[in-house]
Amino acid sequence: MADTGLAEQGFDADGNAVMAAGAMRAAGTSAGGDVRDFIALMKPRVMSLVVFTAMTGLAAAPGQLHPFLAVIAILCIAVGAGASGALNMWYDADIDGRMARTAARPIPRGRLTADEALTFGTVLSVCSVLTLGVIVNWVAAALLAMTIAYYLFIYTMWLKRRTPQNIVIGGAAGAFPPMIGWAAVTGTVSFESILLFLIIFMWTPPHFWALALYRVRDYERVGVPMLPVVAGPDETRRQILIYSLLLVPLAVTPAFVGLGGIVYGVASTLLGAVFLALAVKVWRVREGSAADKAAKALFGFSIFYLFGLFAVLLVESLVRSWT
Repeated sequence: MADTGLAEQGFDADGNAVMAAGAMRAAGTSAGGDVRDFIALMKPRVMSLVVFTAMTGLAAAPGQLHPFLAVIAILCIAVGAGASGALNMWYDADIDGRMARTAARPIPRGRLTADEALTFGTVLSVCSVLTLGVIVNWVAAALLAMTIAYYLFIYTMWLKRRTPQNIVIGGAAGAFPPMIGWAAVTGTVSFESILLFLIIFMWTPPHFWALALYRVRDYERVGVPMLPVVAGPDETRRQILIYSLLLVPLAVTPAFVGLGGIVYGVASTLLGAVFLALAVKVWRVREGSAADKAAKALFGFSIFYLFGLFAVLLVESLVRSWT
């Protein structure tokens, strides 16, 4: 991740001039990106969460899916998520080089051109959707296509630079994977898959707003109206607390509708208590480095929280299928 001071002066984490990379992109050339750069375009860390939640939806769904088809489904969802990341980087190439958090991405560094990212993302999108539809089923493929389109057109192109509610509405794109996994098995969308969708949907705002609290200068610099920029840090903290209070009981619900078992009920309650405690700390601590530390702690734990919820659901679902 790029150092803030370097990025503000037009340099990335390796001390290379971001402006020079921008000139290289404008000339339509790149430094000759390798496989690692194309993998970076796919946002592998985000992809890992997408794959994990999709696997949970697939495992929790009633019915059976041949192991080969299950692997194909997860692979297509992963590739579709990677395509979304590449298309996002293509469209945001003009601002990524000016943000410390994104200055080291392949396009700002001149490793790849925006056109290369567009071509790569488009090919992956078409291939992942068609493969999922032909080999698994077209309901899951339609959901995957909608996810990619939603992330690119609704979130990236429309909401991100226009409204502080970008994360709230745009968060739906990241909430679809367990629903796609569920549809891969059943060919339908049910209450249970919608519940998994809603958990991620409600998790997204406090997760990203915690990040935005201590990265607010990045968003100010490029004119992205994240909530801390538009409404201020205090209102952001209030919204984080509100969404956290709504999220935690919602995340326990699978234990009461047969989707999760006793272990999930206990785990989701304990994880939720920690999440709420960190959200309250963010709301209460509002000044100096302690405030940034509180926001970073919530952001970091929020990732573990979601992984924890879906890990328990996944294990319980696998145990049920085996027994």
